[in-house]
Amino acid sequence: MLDYLSQNWRFIDHSTLGLNVSPLHSFAYDDSICTSVAQSLVPPTLRTWVHHDTVVLGTQDSRLPVISDGLELLSENGYDSIVRNSGGLAVVLDQHIYNISLILKEHKELSIDGGYELMYSLIRSMFPKVKVEAGEIVGSYCPGSYDLSVKGRKFAGISQRRIRGGVAVQIYLCVAGSGSQRAELIKSFYTRSVQGQPTNFEYPRVQPETMASLSELIGEHLTMQDVSFRLLQTMQQLGAHLNMEGLTSYEQELFIKNLTRVNERNQKCLP
Repeated sequence: MLDYLSQNWRFIDHSTLGLNVSPLHSFAYDDSICTSVAQSLVPPTLRTWVHHDTVVLGTQDSRLPVISDGLELLSENGYDSIVRNSGGLAVVLDQHIYNISLILKEHKELSIDGGYELMYSLIRSMFPKVKVEAGEIVGSYCPGSYDLSVKGRKFAGISQRRIRGGVAVQIYLCVAGSGSQRAELIKSFYTRSVQGQPTNFEYPRVQPETMASLSELIGEHLTMQDVSFRLLQTMQQLGAHLNMEGLTSYEQELFIKNLTRVNERNQKCLP
């Protein structure tokens, strides 16, 4: 799968910009870039992003029976709430969680599992001395078959969005801070949002001890800058040729439209 990285890539760093805007901007950016990449107007794009304290909900989360109480709990703890347009359930974003998007043109040979494997392979290459495993971690928030873990404790999750012939493979990496404290927040959110009432999906029964940050797992404090350096160095070692061109005027126009769309959808999904 790493062969996909041995080509020209555009690198867009939103790890600082994102601290001043809602994560909805990131979903609008990725959708806009997906469209442009799919039309071969720009090369495949690597985008990094970091946002302040926000819990990103899945659509199913927004339909929990007492969701208004859950949102109130998050607000009391200093977190904003949004609903994303890709799959999955509730995850935490904050200044110590590093997000990577690999945005490529869709190919028949790039299956859904192939997209997950590509990101998994990239992360393993970034941390070659760490035994990173992929597989669902029961008890984590937003569990999935491509949870990334070390010694059974999850530090990252991968999602995917495919639109208009483009593929955005996205990962959140809990780089520093307490993974179990983040998990405790999500556990409390579900408790407050459900309150023993029936739900139309099987929401995660979060066990905070199943989650940790990468810094906790390797016993070394990592910063956003450390991870950025590892990412760019690894991409180059794998044969990627990086350029720093920004968004095109076409992408900027798409972004404005997509941001309006995701904002409207978000308002409809939340009480």
